[in-house]
Amino acid sequence: MASDAVPVGVLALQGDFREHIAVLASLGADARPIRRESELAQVRGLVIPGGESSVMDKLSRAFGLAEPLKDAIRSGLPVYGTCAGLIMLADRILDGIPGQQSLGGLDVAVRRNAFGSQLDSFETDLDIPELGEPAMHAVFIRAPIVEEAGPAASVLARVADGRVVAVEQGNLLGTSFHPEITGDTRFHEYFLSKVRARG
Repeated sequence: MASDAVPVGVLALQGDFREHIAVLASLGADARPIRRESELAQVRGLVIPGGESSVMDKLSRAFGLAEPLKDAIRSGLPVYGTCAGLIMLADRILDGIPGQQSLGGLDVAVRRNAFGSQLDSFETDLDIPELGEPAMHAVFIRAPIVEEAGPAASVLARVADGRVVAVEQGNLLGTSFHPEITGDTRFHEYFLSKVRARG
């Protein structure tokens, strides 16, 4: 690992964290799993992976990570949430299970499994001006949707029917889809540029 590799964590309580670690490492980051507050304190950016948002919420509280994560987000830590990670970053969950909480930070309202069940997973190409050409091939698996984006959040991508599937707000990024499994690393590169810019 290069000595100048930026330390970036992937929340590893549940979900497809290994895939994110592999992509980040391939891009030269010092990518590591995060399960404890002490590990969170050592990284300069964090990815919250896809998985099951209600389980991730319960585990983050059980492991004593929920409040440190909220504090890190408030302090400006660059965080990128994919699928369930987007739900975790949303200020509002429209259809959470009873008692479900999010970390917040993104001025958006999301709906879980908005496209349907696992059987309703699909793929499509998205035009994302911030990432340039060509269009990004996106894979949606039991994906959430951003139903409302507040004034603080910027929309980065929509599917053909106009529904929002990628947002940005300051140091926070969120996507409904899974770029870690397609081989297109541009979202991870974009996220790492935020991490490095923060210093």
